[in-house]
Amino acid sequence: MNILVLAGGLSPEREVSLVSGSQIAKALINKGHSVYLLDLYYGIEDINNLYFSKNTDSIKDYIINNKAPENINENNIIGSNVIEACKKADIVYLALHGDIGENGKLQALLKLNNINYTGSDYDGCFLSMNKIVSKIIAKHNGIKTADWCINELDERVNFPCVVKPASCGSSIGITIAENMVDLYKALTSAKKYDKEVLIEEYVEGREFSVGILDDKPLPPIEIEVISGFYDYKNKYQAGLTKETCPAALDNDLTNKLQDAALKIHNALHLKYYSRIDFIVDSNDDIFFLEANSLPGMTPTSLLPQEAKAVGIDYNELCHKIAINALEH
Repeated sequence: MNILVLAGGLSPEREVSLVSGSQIAKALINKGHSVYLLDLYYGIEDINNLYFSKNTDSIKDYIINNKAPENINENNIIGSNVIEACKKADIVYLALHGDIGENGKLQALLKLNNINYTGSDYDGCFLSMNKIVSKIIAKHNGIKTADWCINELDERVNFPCVVKPASCGSSIGITIAENMVDLYKALTSAKKYDKEVLIEEYVEGREFSVGILDDKPLPPIEIEVISGFYDYKNKYQAGLTKETCPAALDNDLTNKLQDAALKIHNALHLKYYSRIDFIVDSNDDIFFLEANSLPGMTPTSLLPQEAKAVGIDYNELCHKIAINALEH
């Protein structure tokens, strides 16, 4: 197939997306597809220069800095000829993270233009992108989630608390606040990325993620940070986090995590693949953190590790996601 991999854009997760996109593009070429990697922000000036390549050397490599880019999410901009380029492909593989890539706007635009694309439709992306909306839906479906308030502290939440932009991924803009001074700084930081800020009760426990592939749960992966918490730096810089997959859990807790993940995946109208994050406290109570409609696909990302645990290597994972787009 001719596959256009769409990455980059102006999200604060731009660098993560470009790394994901380049790895996905190479994997798809390794599976025999012809691929073009396109930056959503820059687009392509001359559509006649679009060439689907079978050579991995044609794909540029990217790296992730240890600090997320700032002040680049003010406008959701689509570059020159992006839709025209997408129409030339058999499918569009979405390797975007954050903002327009995951909030459903791009999915709606592609659907209006009858373009096949990977992942969930616009409704699932919208519902999962906003952490407040997804928490309300999880709670309505009987899944625990930490108490929260919005934009300012009230009686529902005590210190320590977790402060995060409502619609950002990759742990961008997240701070753990121990007191009012911390909270003020945390709110200032989070509001660089989103006008709406979630203030969430801190739940102490073990952190897990459960990937969904082909609408079925994969083995849970446990995330243990060497120092601090699972922030942007610890998430994407190699050697700062220990990740164990399958997680060392008894069958009962494994099944509960997988059942909760699949329940949220379905409740949020997500399709084919996603990743659902949890905290498990000392009583083995499961607390939903967030859902990811376009999970990261970098070399250190969680979903590829979970797929590998059931015998699906990275190339095959990308291929399976691409093929599913034809059935959208």
